[in-house]
Amino acid sequence: MNNQGMDTKIEKRSRFSKKMMYVLLGLSVVLFALVWISLRVTSSSMDVDKGGVTISAVRKGEFVDYIRVVGQVIPDHIIYLDAIEGGRVEERLIEEGAQVKAGDVILRLSNPLLNIGILQSEADLAYQENELRNTRLNMEQEHLRLKQERIMLNKEWVQKQRRYQQNTHLYERQLISREDYLRAEEDFHTVTEQINVLDERIRQDMQLRTKQLQSLNENIQNIRRSLQLVRERMENLKVKAPADGQLGNLEAQIGQSIAQGERIGQIITPELKIEARIDEHYVERIHPGLSATFEREGKKYRLSMSKVYPEVQDGQFRTDLHFIAERPVNIRSGQTYHLDLQLGDSAEALLLPRGSFYQSSGGGYVYVVDDEEKVARLRHIRLGRQNPLYYEVLEGLLPGEKVIISTYDFYGKNERLNLR
Repeated sequence: MNNQGMDTKIEKRSRFSKKMMYVLLGLSVVLFALVWISLRVTSSSMDVDKGGVTISAVRKGEFVDYIRVVGQVIPDHIIYLDAIEGGRVEERLIEEGAQVKAGDVILRLSNPLLNIGILQSEADLAYQENELRNTRLNMEQEHLRLKQERIMLNKEWVQKQRRYQQNTHLYERQLISREDYLRAEEDFHTVTEQINVLDERIRQDMQLRTKQLQSLNENIQNIRRSLQLVRERMENLKVKAPADGQLGNLEAQIGQSIAQGERIGQIITPELKIEARIDEHYVERIHPGLSATFEREGKKYRLSMSKVYPEVQDGQFRTDLHFIAERPVNIRSGQTYHLDLQLGDSAEALLLPRGSFYQSSGGGYVYVVDDEEKVARLRHIRLGRQNPLYYEVLEGLLPGEKVIISTYDFYGKNERLNLR
């Protein structure tokens, strides 16, 4: 009996072949990858109720570069009424809110001190005029006396001259003594000097009289001007409307004492303007000459920006706009209108409707919806200008694509939204 066969070792065979092990390993890797991808997709996606979102399509169109601002109608000019003269209110002839014409008397004041001033000025004027008359009379009398004296001296001069000439001839013929000749000569020269002195006196008297009369006339003119000013001050006790318009804020009451310079009311002129407050974000793009429009009762009205105020308060700055042509018939001060303020020229652009998504994303990304509106995926974009209706799309979107424009506040940073 051969025992060699009994000594041969029998190998134990494995339940799985090498090939099957490779297959199982590959399946495990694939399964692991599928699970990982599934978990990853689940972690960056979110189910969203489709009825709670707003979807709009991107389109090509004309981008109108304008902003919408709120404007308030205010008077173009407000003229303040200040009391030129102080006094007591005696009468209110026009009540607050009434329309007035330039020159209409609104209030009548009284001021006893001005009445006393007028009486004093009138008394001073009468005194000075009386002094002028007396001075003129005295000067005329003095002038006549000097004139009469000049006539008498002239007569004497003629007589002395004739005697001097006669004695000269007689003395030359030795018919009279030298003493008589010298006496006649001295008398003639004496009266000649007297005439010269009198003429100088008359000349000086004329100059003095002219200066005195001039001074008196100036005094009288000054008193008359002073009296006129006092009378004008009396006229200023009538508070008059400086221009056409509506009387407002009239606070003076009968019996009330008004101080000089005190404000007692205002005149609102018929011309109106619109004051608009604009966000400081647009300060570099706002300047006089920009046009604006607003609609009322189906009619469009045009305005032009006339003034931009430099001060910025609470993040806004003021501007004034005036009507270019006609204005609404029943427009009133204090009314507000929504103005479309044109900032630049219109241009062809890719338009995305405005929505609250901008507050969440800052305009840096949007969720683009697929054609079946079942999935929305996050996509980064770049926006440009904006107006009250649209954003200008610069990069990231194509015409016809649909975008969620409602708020993204609840979406976090999920890259995929499953619309249910």
